[in-house]
This record gives sequence, structure tokens and C-alpha cells, in this order.
Amino acid sequence: MSDELRTDLAVQVTDLTVAYRDRPVLWDIDLDVPRGKLMAILGPNGAGKTTLIKAILGLVPAAAGRVLVHGDSYKKQRHLVGYVPQRGSVDWDFPTTVLDVVQMGRYGNLGWLRRPGRRERDLALAALTKVGMEEYAGRQISELSGGQQQRVFLARALVQDAQVYFMDEPFQGVDARTERAIIELLKDLRAQNRTVIVVHHDLQTVSEYFDWVTLLNVRRIASGPVAEAFTDENLRLAYGGRMGFLQRQAPADPGPHADDPDQGHGIGGFGRIQP
Repeated sequence: MSDELRTDLAVQVTDLTVAYRDRPVLWDIDLDVPRGKLMAILGPNGAGKTTLIKAILGLVPAAAGRVLVHGDSYKKQRHLVGYVPQRGSVDWDFPTTVLDVVQMGRYGNLGWLRRPGRRERDLALAALTKVGMEEYAGRQISELSGGQQQRVFLARALVQDAQVYFMDEPFQGVDARTERAIIELLKDLRAQNRTVIVVHHDLQTVSEYFDWVTLLNVRRIASGPVAEAFTDENLRLAYGGRMGFLQRQAPADPGPHADDPDQGHGIGGFGRIQP
């Protein structure tokens, strides 16, 4: 990492430190995220994953450091960024419809004084169609299931037509069908050379879902292509004593316990994680 300005990067973080009541939550983070990557941020609870996203977006104050988005400050590049917060941080009892929530994603383009018009409605309905929620456009947001609410928030991000998307645990609390739908949407964004940065917790799906990864535990442990950074050694450095072992899947015959759920190998070449 260097202080050199690189316009080929979607996000460039240099020497970022965040502290709460004099306790460092992130310490001296350097991070370069190329454009057109689908990146997971991994780490144990309390590692600073959500704080990293919020610090990049200016939602929490940084004690030190610099953040650039597409080569300039986030304040100047805000129109290029979409954000999906954790579902649990949202007041889902607020009386508003699904369509209204999605149209809120256009406010950055409209400004707060202009009301959404026909174009915004059409864009919102198109986004709802992409996430399979067009039939719920007139429904109150509080009436939806957790997975449906998450799809609506993704639709709201899609109408922003951003170049860089930050998503905080978008798979949390959703069923397998919704998770597959979400990851296909994220891969479609990557295919359009958009950058998607996701706080993620399921190590077994990393190799299948992502092509770039950052491992974090207050400090940056590693960052880069999944094949290079998502290693046993880096995982042990990030998770420490919270992880007994991560065993590589053997290429040979799986043996007599292949169908035993307690002997499973997991996804992406990693074995079952033992707490």
C-alpha cells in the first residue's frame, strides 16, 4: 500500500484508525479495492467489519486516515455509492410502502425538494422486478418477511445506479432461495464492472461467492484475490482461538463418513469449522 493516488481503484483506504472512547476499533487500515470486484470483508465479532464500512461512508468519525472513492473523497463521490445497512438497524414499523422505500434510493439524484415522478416510479418497479418483489409494491414494508425486506433494500440500492455498493451482511436471516437470488444480483453488478463490498460471516461460501477478500481483526490481516488471501494461515490470524481448525477438503475418496453431517467438508474446499 502507498499514498499514491490510483484512479484504477474503486476504494482506497490509507492509515484509517477509528476509536470509541479511546479504544481502537480499527487500527491503521490500508485497503485497495480494484474496480469490478465482488469483495467479502471477514472477521470475528468485534473485528470492526461494520465500522470499516461506516468509516468509509463517513457515518462514524475517523481518528486518522484517508478514504478515496474512484480517486476522490467520498463527499465528492457520494453519487457513485450505494449502501445496504444491516436489516436489524432499520425501523421496519415505519408506515411506508415497498414502492416508496425503493424510490427513496433516487433521492440522491433528485434532491430532497423534488418529489419522485413517473421516471422514478418506473425505475423502482424495474428494480423490484429484478429482485422478484414487483407484486409487493403496494404492501406496507412492515408486513414483509425478513428475506422480503432484504430484497426491497437491495432494490433501493439498485435504483441508485451506483458504481460502488457497500452491503452489511445482506445474507443474514434470509432463506436459501433469497440468498441465491441476492448473490446472482451481486454477480450481475460485478459483470457490469460495478464494485460490491460485502460484510460476510459464512466462511464456507467465500470461494463460491467472491473473487476478492479482506480479513480483518481491528487490523487488516490480509486483502487480495480469494485464492491468495483466503488461506488457513490468514484465517487463523484473523480468528485466533475462536477457531479450532479449518481443514482443507481432501481430493481423494471422502470415505465412509461422507454422508455424516458431523463430518462434512463444507463449500469452497474448507472443512467444517469447529468452534
